[in-house]
Amino acid sequence: MAPTDETEPHARHASPFGTTPPDRPPADGAVPVARMPRWLPRAVVLVLSLYAAFQLGTWAFHQLTGLLINILIAFFLALAIEPAVSWMAARGMRRGLATALVFLAVMIAAAGFVTLLGSMLAGQIIKIVEDFPNYLDSVINWINAHFHTHLKRVDVQKGLLRSDWLRNYVQHSATGVLDVSAQVLGGLFQLLTITLFSFYFAADGPRLRRTVCSVLPPARQAEVLRAWEIAVDKTGGYLYSRGLMALISGIAHYILLQILGVPYAPVLGVWVGLVSQFIPTIGTYLAGALPMLVAFTVDPWYALWVLVFVVVYQQFENYVLQPKLTAKTVDIHPAVAFGSVIAGTALLGAVGALIAIPAVATLQAFLGAYVKRYAVTDDPRVHGHRRGGPGSGQGLLTRARLLWARRPEEAPLEGEPEGRLGGEPEVGSSRQA
Repeated sequence: MAPTDETEPHARHASPFGTTPPDRPPADGAVPVARMPRWLPRAVVLVLSLYAAFQLGTWAFHQLTGLLINILIAFFLALAIEPAVSWMAARGMRRGLATALVFLAVMIAAAGFVTLLGSMLAGQIIKIVEDFPNYLDSVINWINAHFHTHLKRVDVQKGLLRSDWLRNYVQHSATGVLDVSAQVLGGLFQLLTITLFSFYFAADGPRLRRTVCSVLPPARQAEVLRAWEIAVDKTGGYLYSRGLMALISGIAHYILLQILGVPYAPVLGVWVGLVSQFIPTIGTYLAGALPMLVAFTVDPWYALWVLVFVVVYQQFENYVLQPKLTAKTVDIHPAVAFGSVIAGTALLGAVGALIAIPAVATLQAFLGAYVKRYAVTDDPRVHGHRRGGPGSGQGLLTRARLLWARRPEEAPLEGEPEGRLGGEPEVGSSRQA
């Protein structure tokens, strides 16, 4: 059939491969408008939603940082008292009552210690204020005798009372009373929060473990329970070993202070024992400062004796006492313990420094079960000795004397192995002419 006028253009522009060719651009030269992809609006909405959720989560985390830290402290405190609570619960006592008895004992001990320490500090402050003129007179007399000056106590007191720094200090102290009161109330509320959470964690420990294991497969449940048990053992062992070292330290410092005749020796001994053991790194220096101050009020030489004893006892504790007591509870290297304290302080401040050692000990014990260990080869380098070789059994002076005795003409020729001393030929070697 012959093509008509209507079918002729289609036949003329038809594709040889049977597909429809793209439309030609408009004749008037207008550019067609590109359409927006259908996925682009949804992608923009998704990105904005994720960004908003990230910002909201960051804001919420910063707002709840204090609560999370309190919960972390409460959890480690519950782990620390878990052995005592479990021991009483295994003998027929309800866990809630056992936990309450443990907390009551801790609160009574803490209240008695704070009361005794407060009364001691108040008495010592009053004594220092009353004896301040005598101390000032002795210092002024010593300065006048050694530097040939003519200072008087009245002039020094007037200069102190008329100084600008004293006036500024009084003004700042008056305006900072409200801030101190707010900090005290905040500290009490934080202490109450930690106490409540730790009580619930300790009393409902089995229920909490069942809740955590209910959302995990059986294989993971065994690992979680094992990690929990290791954390309880390490944290409780750390606390009890520190308590034993605090008792020994307190008794030792009490004996010294009693011999020197320093007042409030029992309370100062308890102060040194607790602060030096439960405040890592700087606790020793904080603990020794108060006995030195009280001893200085009796005799300045007594303060020096206290300082010497604190330093010597600290070395004895670090190298003799602590390794023996913590060998089975928190068996970690001293360098690792020191680094963990620094890292915990950088992350969480004083709280991180306090819980860093039991946390690292728990992690080390948990990972130790999954690290495959091999028998160590019998190599001298393992024990710190150099590997045997030429002249390994000779001392440094012997080798130096042999090298000095070598004659220049007996030096090995070029291309000859350096394996002989004193010109002795090696077996199987020949000198080339």
